Amino acid sequence: MNCYARLRRRLFTALMAAQFKEIGTGTRIEPPFRDGSLEQVSLGDHVMIHRDCWIQVFADGSNGGVAELVIKSHTMIGMGATISAAQRITIGEYVLFARNVYVSDHRHAFFDVEDPIMRQGITSPIPVSIGNCSWLGQNVCVLPGALIGEHCVIGANSVVTSPIPDFSVAVGAPARVIKQYSRQTRRWEKVD
Repeated sequence: MNCYARLRRRLFTALMAAQFKEIGTGTRIEPPFRDGSLEQVSLGDHVMIHRDCWIQVFADGSNGGVAELVIKSHTMIGMGATISAAQRITIGEYVLFARNVYVSDHRHAFFDVEDPIMRQGITSPIPVSIGNCSWLGQNVCVLPGALIGEHCVIGANSVVTSPIPDFSVAVGAPARVIKQYSRQTRRWEKVD
């Protein structure tokens, strides 16, 4: 990366910093960047948000009008990621997102066929968390209620709809665990 690009990223981050609830030291945001309600977003130290990301937080009233997004220290959000919180999304430390990862704690409502979906609002949000040291591959979707444990690998194009235990490799749509780390053998072992 050339000096101009680094300087541009630092200046952009400095201009954006006041909009966040918290922003840690060494954190960088690369433009272009699309956002909404950053005053409800906390970023830890040395977080890197690459270009073309969209991060939004909005309260739907189900959580006392409060919604929150927490991205902890040393996490890297890859290009083109979308993170949308209506209640609470927590992303742990040293988490790595590949390109185009999508994380949301809510869905569009589609109950009334007489009303366009875009006017029906959202379903009740369910908190989402991604544990420390996990890696989400390209195009992964993490949907409401997903609780990804620590040291997990989620394969490219997977859709996470339910809890994934610590030290697991999960793939598919919906994602299912195919390997888990065994502390006894100190190896990743296939799950039947």
